[in-house]
Amino acid sequence: MIQFDEKIYFYLLGIIPVVIVLFVLLQFWKRKTQKKFSNLSLLKQLTPDKSDFKSSLKLILFVLGLAFLTLGLVNPKIGTKLETVKREGVDIVFAVDVSKSMLAEDIAPNRLEKSKRLVSEIINQLASDRIGIIAYAGQAFPQLPITTDYGAAKMFLQSMNTDMLTSQGTAIDQAIELATTYYDDEDQTNRVLFIISDGEDHSEGSALKAVEDAKDAGIRIFTIGVGKEKGAPIPIKRKGVVESLKKDAQGEVVITKLNAEVLEDIADDGDGEYIDGTNTEAAVEFIKEQLNQMDKKEFEAKQFAEYKDQFQWFLGAGLLLLFLDVFVLDRKTQWLRKLNLFNEKRN
Repeated sequence: MIQFDEKIYFYLLGIIPVVIVLFVLLQFWKRKTQKKFSNLSLLKQLTPDKSDFKSSLKLILFVLGLAFLTLGLVNPKIGTKLETVKREGVDIVFAVDVSKSMLAEDIAPNRLEKSKRLVSEIINQLASDRIGIIAYAGQAFPQLPITTDYGAAKMFLQSMNTDMLTSQGTAIDQAIELATTYYDDEDQTNRVLFIISDGEDHSEGSALKAVEDAKDAGIRIFTIGVGKEKGAPIPIKRKGVVESLKKDAQGEVVITKLNAEVLEDIADDGDGEYIDGTNTEAAVEFIKEQLNQMDKKEFEAKQFAEYKDQFQWFLGAGLLLLFLDVFVLDRKTQWLRKLNLFNEKRN
């Protein structure tokens, strides 16, 4: 396993193609200039010690030296040992509503971005809990299976948008049913599902049946409401500019409202709590307290340990190559000339 400490220094590698292009242009300019003053065959006789190969060799040494120095600055580290670590935690699944109603801007910047920020802040408070992510609208889609890789979770979270599912609506029941398949540890005593939504449920009451099944499977369901009860229109944007507002079949502007009652019922039946997502800090603090009160299940996770710095090898190689570049002259090497490998005629 390899890690890089300072990835920003990889940008220095962009200097290499610039150096190569400048070198090629310089060679063309030299040839063109030499043709103006003398015949090339005559020029070779006048400068028999000049080596065409040495200039290319100097370029190769310089480019390799620069590449190795860059790798040294990046400081690659190699994990030399794979360890099995004991960890304690709760299995948590986040079901995020990505229906079009989540584009409403009654909560800045909009409901979906607010939901993603809430989940991200909750993840920041976790220590060793396992997490999974589900996206749902008219249907549910597994976004990330349950894992301890918080970095991957945030990456998948940020990629979520309202165009990722073609089936529109808000089928909370399907999100709950999919979530029940996420918990792969039958011995895990604490399973938690967070549903982040504006509460517009189009599953016609079947969500409560799904809640009962989830509760029987030992899953506690918390709901987080995003949006405001007075509602807001759904903007239709193109390149960040609002072009129009979503309208219904009668041509009236659709006003989407937070349905906190649906989310409260789901949380009550799911042995959880309804949380107002308006205040991110307060919501995250409440969730942190709830998770801390739960019993933690011990499990094993394999990870690389004892990462060792490798920068010294690359810096050493880079400096050596640049040192050789300085002492490589454009003249032919005398002992190679004596070998006369190519049977050159000497005057």
